[in-house]
Amino acid sequence: MLKDFVKMDTFLTVARERSFSRASAKLGISQPAVTQQIKYIENYLEAKIIDRKKNGIRLTPEGEEFYSVVTRLEKCINNLEKDVLKIINKEMTFRLAASFTIGSYVIPGECLNTISASINNDINLSIDVSEKIIEGVKDKKFDVGLIEVPIFDDDLIYREWFDDELVIVSNTHIPKILRTEELYEFKWICREEGSHTRRLLGEVFEDLGVSCKSFNVLSEVSNTTAALQSVKRANKDDAQPTVTIISKHAVVDEVNKGELFEARIYGFKMTRKFYIIYSKENKNNVFVDNVVNYILSGNC
Repeated sequence: MLKDFVKMDTFLTVARERSFSRASAKLGISQPAVTQQIKYIENYLEAKIIDRKKNGIRLTPEGEEFYSVVTRLEKCINNLEKDVLKIINKEMTFRLAASFTIGSYVIPGECLNTISASINNDINLSIDVSEKIIEGVKDKKFDVGLIEVPIFDDDLIYREWFDDELVIVSNTHIPKILRTEELYEFKWICREEGSHTRRLLGEVFEDLGVSCKSFNVLSEVSNTTAALQSVKRANKDDAQPTVTIISKHAVVDEVNKGELFEARIYGFKMTRKFYIIYSKENKNNVFVDNVVNYILSGNC
């Protein structure tokens, strides 16, 4: 049993995530497989270690005791792994890829430096669209990807990072809260046809009963930076402001300085999830683990 740390790692993940489904997503295996491994441990111990509840799971007294034993074993394994890495003195450049919004506005340069220090290796950051990042992670061109579009692939593990909020932005003063009928009064910088951001916003507006086809569209752009620069360069027109929709993280400095103005739709919050992705082959890779855990800790 002690030689089979895979099942014990599954138990630790379930206990820490407080959920079989979240553990399944983190481990990159099916939920029935998680359940089967927990059952194997319970049969081996001849004791129930996890109680399922409506709002999650709870460790039984035997489960708490087993958790204490396994965490000590995990610590020993981690220390041994560090010693092995010292012996082989592995030098590498960690390849991190991020979408335009995340790479340009969410992750500061000092975060890359601290991640680099935590794994004692250099980090190279590539910025591209989410689809290309997913392909790159699958083709082993990138070790970890940070994406804003959940294009799911069975070869990858997807970790929910945090919710990003999309806001309406203009270089002209606009009300902080807008009603849907007011959206037709603006000139728009939109995302290009076929992009995932455009499809996401199209679904949002459809739910709100707003017809994007009736917008006065000045131009279509491919990414957040292009949208932001287009709004900044637009002629200031109080009667018909130029607007776009981008992540609030991309404009926080300009909004604080009063250079740009952001607005939200009355009674509605536009959000999307950011994800951390990596290959299932790397789910036990110490370098990948260190980087992913550092990012998830909120230090970036």
